[in-house]
Amino acid sequence: MTSGAAPLVELRGITKRFGSLLANDAIDLSVDAGQVLALLGENGAGKSTLTRILYGLSRADAGEIRIAGQPVTMTSPADALAAGIGMVTQEFTLVGPMTVTENLMLAGSPLGRIDRKAARARVLAASQRLGVPVDPDAVVERLSVGERQRVEILKALLGDCRLLVLDEPTAVLVPADVDLLFASIRRLTADGMAVVFISHKLHEVVDLADRIGVLRRGRLVADLPAEGLDPVAIAALMVGAAGPADAELPDDVVDEALATAVGLDGAAPSATAAPVDRARPAALEVSGLTLAGDPRPRLDDVSLTVRAGEIVGVAGVSGNGQTELVAALCGTTPATAGTVHVGGAEVTGLDVAARLKAGLGRLTEDRRGSVVLGMSVEQNLVLEDLDRFRTGPFLSRRRVRAHAEALIERFDIRAAPGDPIRSLSGGNMQKVLLARALERDPTVLVASQPTRGLDVGACQYVYTQLRALRDAGSGVLLVSEDLDELIGIADRIVVLSGGRLVGEVAAADATREALGVLMTGSREYAA
Repeated sequence: MTSGAAPLVELRGITKRFGSLLANDAIDLSVDAGQVLALLGENGAGKSTLTRILYGLSRADAGEIRIAGQPVTMTSPADALAAGIGMVTQEFTLVGPMTVTENLMLAGSPLGRIDRKAARARVLAASQRLGVPVDPDAVVERLSVGERQRVEILKALLGDCRLLVLDEPTAVLVPADVDLLFASIRRLTADGMAVVFISHKLHEVVDLADRIGVLRRGRLVADLPAEGLDPVAIAALMVGAAGPADAELPDDVVDEALATAVGLDGAAPSATAAPVDRARPAALEVSGLTLAGDPRPRLDDVSLTVRAGEIVGVAGVSGNGQTELVAALCGTTPATAGTVHVGGAEVTGLDVAARLKAGLGRLTEDRRGSVVLGMSVEQNLVLEDLDRFRTGPFLSRRRVRAHAEALIERFDIRAAPGDPIRSLSGGNMQKVLLARALERDPTVLVASQPTRGLDVGACQYVYTQLRALRDAGSGVLLVSEDLDELIGIADRIVVLSGGRLVGEVAAADATREALGVLMTGSREYAA
């Protein structure tokens, strides 16, 4: 940037209240052309509110936004797009029955005659330029969460985008795809685009960012160059371990949060992994599970066992059968062939409710899709077990409230029983889902992408709960596209490729490189 030139985008005194909660407290922050600004902070720190204001999804109570030095008013995303601001959130806005090309045409084409051939070529060119592989003819509703996120990134860049806001863009990407995405971001910033990058993976922040802004409790507590910072220093700023004002934080809480943030949990998996006792009973046994597809099966003769007292991780490139495996195990999609046993009892032909009663717990990858957004916290907490709280044909409000209050305290959910579930942060919403699943003391928990989009503290909380469940004698099947997560907390890791299991490694012996080879379909590192 030329000396004295105005920042590309500047926030001045941005303040936003929700009742008594001060979500953003007079925040001053800017980003220059060609720069990557990492915006960090724990859940509830104010990141989402700030970016929603920047993108016109919410109005600030005070303060102003300037583009190239000129004040602008953001009343809607249309205003933001007109100002050259694009955003990819964790809540996708794609039309499921349409193809990738049709979705991008819908977002970027003017009214009038549409040239489908040209639009398809435009999708392919954008995909190649960004280094993000996308099939232009794929129907969106058949894509995995990770593949849908890639389409969202392409859609945001179709217009004259000068600033791109990316909210946890790597949460569902494997290392090779992350490298391609980062290379694309660097090419875009070299051409003058600015990027605001939100992530809880601090090693990625150090690798990509030029500057770092840290929010804590609604206030900007740090705005400094990324050069010379390491993940430990950044994590300390996020959890408040570096300032005397937060000295009341217990040392063990700070240590756990720092360890999670910098990947220390994954550095020594043998310290947390439970020895696998093959004599233990099977908590989950899957044999020959197959799900038909066109032209190839979506699941192809999958067999695996999760024993009581162990965590088995499932790795794989997004779209290789993980979503289908979870759906078949939980009963939302009937299998074409094969059997599923929970605690020795066959559940293959049972519906979701019957599988839950048989001892299967579930955490699906679609967090918001697993709750009823129009209901309260307490209503969602009993949603899968309503019969327990009935008095005759009616629910006992008193028993529901008492149950919710007990779980809120036990799982440290930062909400009141009557609060709308939609008002909760991602971390607290995941605590509600964990509480609902774990309160039933499941024989096996199927957990899919349980920390996707969560901050340092929330990730650590989920890991603690999964380990405690394992140590209490339950089995856990952990489906994740975060290899560090799998290596850090699983006891064994199996790999899906093309809907088939292609290998298995002990977590203590696993490396990102070995898992990466298996994820391409090679059996070179198979045990």
